[in-house]
Amino acid sequence: MASFRYSFQRVVDLKSSEKTQAEWLLSSAIGVLTAEELSLEQLQAEKNEWEFKLLEASQSAISLSELQVIQHYVEYLSSSISSKMTDVLHAQKAVEQSRVKLSDKVKDEKVWLKAKDHAFERFRYAMQLKEQNELDELASVRFMLSTP
Repeated sequence: MASFRYSFQRVVDLKSSEKTQAEWLLSSAIGVLTAEELSLEQLQAEKNEWEFKLLEASQSAISLSELQVIQHYVEYLSSSISSKMTDVLHAQKAVEQSRVKLSDKVKDEKVWLKAKDHAFERFRYAMQLKEQNELDELASVRFMLSTP
């Protein structure tokens, strides 16, 4: 019996490869988003810590210049947090775009795999017909030979 060879197997392999690449890109984008969110959390924690230090310093006997230095650093942390929030938003958009691309690649691969399955079913049906015809022919030849 002949073996099944799908004529568009290279396309199926390409679509599978594209899906795998899209999965890697999504994984990478999620990694970047996680890193950005972690960095944002660290900045917020540091800002809270310095705001507490500023509050303590304002209640104790400390020079005005030292208070201003701490205040400037807190303001710097606030601007860094704003910038980091923008980075997080960009990373979230990149993750969403990667998800959409992966979804498209998965759909595309499924279409080609379904086409391959249909082609295999047609091949199997044709092989069954061929085998049945050969068996019918064999039976009729035996019948003709057994009849005197």
